[in-house]
Amino acid sequence: MTDSIRTAADRLWRAAESKEPCAPVRDLIGELEIGEAYQVQEINTARRLEAGRRLVGRKTGLTAKAVQAQLGVDQPDYGMLFDDMDMPLGSEISVSAVMQPKVEAEIAFIMGDDLNDERLTAADITASVAYAVAAIEIVGSRVKGWDIRIHDTIADNASSGVFVLGDAPRRLSEINLRLCGMVMERRGEPVSVGAGVACLGSPVTACLWLAKVMAREGRPLVNGDIVLTGALGPMAGVEAGDAVTARINGLGSVTAFFTD
Repeated sequence: MTDSIRTAADRLWRAAESKEPCAPVRDLIGELEIGEAYQVQEINTARRLEAGRRLVGRKTGLTAKAVQAQLGVDQPDYGMLFDDMDMPLGSEISVSAVMQPKVEAEIAFIMGDDLNDERLTAADITASVAYAVAAIEIVGSRVKGWDIRIHDTIADNASSGVFVLGDAPRRLSEINLRLCGMVMERRGEPVSVGAGVACLGSPVTACLWLAKVMAREGRPLVNGDIVLTGALGPMAGVEAGDAVTARINGLGSVTAFFTD
């Protein structure tokens, strides 16, 4: 591990602790290989675990082909979900809790089986998901002005913030994951629309990619893990006083309330 990777991790860590956004880290880790960016992410993952936080799941990002093209990549990325990122349904979320917050509507999977095998299939994922729920992810960036490229967002734990899960769990056999439509409203006005097909063609495909990578990297998905499978439509900004509701066909709705 190089000094520049450690310096990048320190820069993002200090930004998170101080709530003062920092400069991008791509100048420190380069833009040739994404492996260095994941090394930065892993340093701060270890710090969070050492501080007593619990790993409760993973998220996939960059699941939309248009966003991949924008950042010049051909695959998703991933980040870690910790216990203090889970905002119970109905609770109020301070906009200061997430730096430069934006909201995305997603389908979340709750895993029922351990998946410690790189040779997984889509059938394995379908059989291993206990249930799905509607979710709102509040993403954030420790990088000032969201001046990010692929290496910055990976290093910054895939721009993770917090998330809210719905309370209408459904088995995968009860819903059409590819065709389920989504509308996200902010203060009653639509701000994003989409469908499951926008998530790598299907949320199952996104979860399969993630499960294989996690098995290879030694952090496999296990029973009870939460998987945020990726945005179903464009993200939207959020401010104090906003109420954001995402409605997903077959999964009901989920609402996040924001305060100052």
